[in-house]
Amino acid sequence: MGQYEAAKVLGYSKAQTFVKIILPQVIRRILPAVTNEVITLIKDTSLAFAISYSEMFTVAKAIAAAQTNMTAFIIAGIYYYIFNFIVAYIMEWIEKKLSYYR
Repeated sequence: MGQYEAAKVLGYSKAQTFVKIILPQVIRRILPAVTNEVITLIKDTSLAFAISYSEMFTVAKAIAAAQTNMTAFIIAGIYYYIFNFIVAYIMEWIEKKLSYYR
C-alpha cells in the first residue's frame, strides 16, 4: 500500500504506478516459480502424448525396438538434456538480470 501512496506523491497515475513500480516487483517475485513450471512442462511430455501428439521417447522406443539398439534413446536423452539446459540457462539469465541484489 505504501508504494501507491509514494507514487501518488510523485504524481504518478494508477496505470503508471502499476507499470513502473508494481509490475517489476511482481515479475521479480514470480520469475523463479515460473522458471520451475516451464522446465517441468517441458519435461512432462506425457501431456503431449495424452493429446495424441507423437511423443519423442515413444518414437525412440519404437525405433530402438526395430533396430535392436539404444541409439535412438541416447539421441532422445541428449536432445532433452540440451533443450532443458538451454531453457534453464535463459531463465537463469533473466532472473539474474532482474535480481534485487546486483
